[in-house]
Amino acid sequence: MASAAAKAPSRSEVFSLFRSLLRTARDFSDYNMREYMKRRTIDAFRSNGGLSDPQSVAKRQAIVYSLYAPKVKSVMELKRLKS
Repeated sequence: MASAAAKAPSRSEVFSLFRSLLRTARDFSDYNMREYMKRRTIDAFRSNGGLSDPQSVAKRQAIVYSLYAPKVKSVMELKRLKS
């Protein structure tokens, strides 16, 4: 099962994700946010085009998330701590 989780996405899956993110960007009513999301999606895919190891992608995302993670614990984390 671990080897299936580490399988790199296919080219069609990557393009599908790219198109999905661009479609989602169109849903923002604010022009500035819509254009920012579109530009950010395109830039991110260009700059990360060479990444092929799923683990390095996941580690990169974990680092980025930790920079912007909320300081307050979620309800689920608080519930787990009480148990």
